[in-house]
Amino acid sequence: MQQSPKLVEKKYLLTFILITSLFALWGFANDITNPMVAAFKTIMEISTAKASLVQFAFYGGYATMAIPAALFIRRYSYKSGILLGLALYAVGAFLFIPSAIFEEFSFFCVSLYILTFGLAFLETTANPYILSLGAKENSTRRLNLAQAFNPVGSLTGMFVASSFVLANLQSDQPAVREVGFENLDAATKATMRVHDLGVIRDPYVVLGCVVVAMFFIILFFVKNTDSQSADDKKSDSSLHVKQTLTRLWHNHEYRNGVAAQLFYVAAQIMNWTFIIQYADRLGIDKATAQMWNIGAMCLNLVGRFVGTYFMRYVNPRKMLLAFAACAMLTIAGVMFIDGMGGLYCLVLTSLFMSIMFPTIYGIALEKVETEDTSLGAAFLVMAIVGGSLLPPLQGWLIDFGTIFSWPAVNVSFILSFFCFAIIATYAWRCAKRK
Repeated sequence: MQQSPKLVEKKYLLTFILITSLFALWGFANDITNPMVAAFKTIMEISTAKASLVQFAFYGGYATMAIPAALFIRRYSYKSGILLGLALYAVGAFLFIPSAIFEEFSFFCVSLYILTFGLAFLETTANPYILSLGAKENSTRRLNLAQAFNPVGSLTGMFVASSFVLANLQSDQPAVREVGFENLDAATKATMRVHDLGVIRDPYVVLGCVVVAMFFIILFFVKNTDSQSADDKKSDSSLHVKQTLTRLWHNHEYRNGVAAQLFYVAAQIMNWTFIIQYADRLGIDKATAQMWNIGAMCLNLVGRFVGTYFMRYVNPRKMLLAFAACAMLTIAGVMFIDGMGGLYCLVLTSLFMSIMFPTIYGIALEKVETEDTSLGAAFLVMAIVGGSLLPPLQGWLIDFGTIFSWPAVNVSFILSFFCFAIIATYAWRCAKRK
């Protein structure tokens, strides 16, 4: 009986551990930044629309830099791409220092934009790098294991945001909220603004120091494992982008995988953003509602590890189909159960979302030629922009209050149901082809 290949071979173990740690780093950045929209709205005395440019800058960095990152990796190496990504990440984080000094909201947006240049490089590089660290037969399972550490970073970011940032903002203290920050005298507001921008700045500066440390660890302890030789890369100077795009377009699993990934990220952002609005309609305060969000993230983390284990025995395509079908059922509960039962269903949905991103990613790249992997990965990273497309539409639906005499916040989750239906269809077609 032929022995199945190891998930991670001994020669790749150190590299796997170090690259996997990067997944937690960008998870941290994602979830410490989300609450900053509300913080900047008060501190800088700007509209919600303008404050939401924080998210626009964040996702804009991914959309802008994913393709250049892929071309850079094709020309050089995975390791070079990761080092450049860490450098940009650190620069963006340290730019929070002058941003706080000048007290300019636009400077903070530019800082986040540059920071996510680095995240785009890291995601475009780290995902296919993990896939390459061993046998192709278990590459999707290996990526699920690495991606399981992304929620660890997310949970840490949520904890830091709630415990060290939001809790220490002078502009959000009960006495100030009662009066209204905008109603304070100019001198008091100026003093509070200096303090609060410093509170926002500090975690990013510490994060920048951690990223610099990771830069040198990767530099000295990670070896290149790229399949292309130096001569191959020289002969690939033209990058053959047109031929690569043609091959990717005619690869049905890849092409449809990019679409599935876009809708998955849209569903993820909607479910984690509007859980507070769903709880708020049930009379739950925002601080308590955030604890439900943390609970959802914990379930997501558990699902990643459990799902990765069972992929030893179940085809990833079939597992993706099963999880997408279960997510459709729980979202149906969110829509049609008016009460705490609906909130339970919304939290439970995160368990079934757990394996989706890395599994779609792995399936989409499974049949992609080695020389096309970096550019293929870039489009899958660009699909993260889905997080900025459907959530505004869901917010617009929620603003109706009621739709056909039913709470609009419940009805609005039909968008998530639609997204999971697309993912289930993708998984079913891939399983059928397999």
